[in-house]
Amino acid sequence: MDIVDTHCHIISPDQTRFPRAPIGGKQSQWAASRPVTAEGLLARMDETGIRQAVLVQATTAYSYDNSYVLDSCRRWPERFITVGTVDPLRPDAGSRLPGICGDGGLAGVRLFTSGSTVPTQGEWFAAPETYDFWEAAGKLGITVCLQMRLGPATKQLRSVLDRFPSVRVLLDHMGYPDIAASPAHAGREMAELAQHPGLYLKLTHRNLERLRDAGDEATYFLDPVLGAFGAERIAWGSNYPAAEQSLPELLELATKVLDVVPTQSCQEIFANTARRLYPALGQAVNCTCPGTATIRTET
Repeated sequence: MDIVDTHCHIISPDQTRFPRAPIGGKQSQWAASRPVTAEGLLARMDETGIRQAVLVQATTAYSYDNSYVLDSCRRWPERFITVGTVDPLRPDAGSRLPGICGDGGLAGVRLFTSGSTVPTQGEWFAAPETYDFWEAAGKLGITVCLQMRLGPATKQLRSVLDRFPSVRVLLDHMGYPDIAASPAHAGREMAELAQHPGLYLKLTHRNLERLRDAGDEATYFLDPVLGAFGAERIAWGSNYPAAEQSLPELLELATKVLDVVPTQSCQEIFANTARRLYPALGQAVNCTCPGTATIRTET
């Protein structure tokens, strides 16, 4: 099974070369207590049987300075690509994109809009000041990973998707749908967003844990979401090491929850969608990692 992890974070111990500068001035708890280096992540990937990973900028450690993830990607280009955090409110945000993306640069960009370390909440990602950024992302074919919570901001998300239909938006953690309250209701609300063809979903432990806890009712969420989006618009990401579990445990969580999903759909979720979103990953390759990953599915 070809597996791409679309959501990993790394932290360097070298604070002289890569100084910490968390967004909002507050470092996240995981970055301080259980940081993982690029070398450490490679070792965990090899143990788990994951050939490639997307290094997502640790905004709560480095803010908009993507130096460490870029450095690691250049050192191991066959294993990593980089999604860096950018500020779309900068007056030159749109004109900067061609220079920071592409060969040797970012494979995608991320907008970080909410969280415990963010000083202000809001829907600024859809403000008119960001339009040049969104237009440039669409022209360049750059996938924009959007970290936001559905709810009050859903209206703004829809406005961006309507105004810039050529942009691919990958919604971090599926936008944190409230699966625990009602898998069926959360599934219906999520499925309604599928009418926007540029919207993709990132399935992580934050959703998978809720689905595991829902037991048999997990299908009330999975069925409408898979039916509306199709597996080809859903990608798995571990969120390691922000998640407390080990990387093998995070993959096992995903495989168990998706045990009811057909084999081909699992291949889309675990790798194929990622390769379409990020062409820099290249085509599928045979995994030479020491670890193995078994996907048990029903057809």
